[in-house]
Amino acid sequence: MGGSNPTSRISVHQALGGGSVADGLLWRKWCGGVVVLASATTFWFLFERAGYNFLSFVANVLLLFVVILFFWGKSASLLKRPLPPLPNLEISEKTAGKVADELQVWINFALSIAHGIAIGRNLKLLLKVAVCLWLVSFIGTFFNFLTLVHIGVILSLSVPVVYDKYQHHIDEKLFVTHRIFQAQYRKIDETVLRKLPLPSNKEKKLQ
Repeated sequence: MGGSNPTSRISVHQALGGGSVADGLLWRKWCGGVVVLASATTFWFLFERAGYNFLSFVANVLLLFVVILFFWGKSASLLKRPLPPLPNLEISEKTAGKVADELQVWINFALSIAHGIAIGRNLKLLLKVAVCLWLVSFIGTFFNFLTLVHIGVILSLSVPVVYDKYQHHIDEKLFVTHRIFQAQYRKIDETVLRKLPLPSNKEKKLQ
């Protein structure tokens, strides 16, 4: 097993981007992690336990923010004090281009999956998508969306740290699990999937 086991240790910090986000997720800058965790927990408590309405809460916060800025600006002009330290509130073309490119990649990926299922009649792809959607639906029966987001934030702040500390042991377990899943998938592929009638290349070209 020496040659097949993953032995090279990857840098979790580099895998997460190597910037301030990675520092926060790995708790190298603990202030960022504390702020994210506290904010997520506060929002979850307000909307899930306290019963606040999300739209009303956002509108009230923005209203309070605008009123504070207005009176701050008026008092600054009257008392000869500096104006509110607001940055240039605009989105640059470079940032908008990056967001559009990222959205294009994800949208094209989703469309390619839909094309493979509808036009290519890819049964294996259909089964993978069906299993993933069923898992999401199954998990959704236990938690609502806000709780899932809160759990996701907690996992994002804990899993990278645990993996970075125990990477070797986790990789060994994941490697064994992956081999087991591959073996089971081959059995299903040989006994079920390959026996199902699939459209031939001629039928696809005619369509």
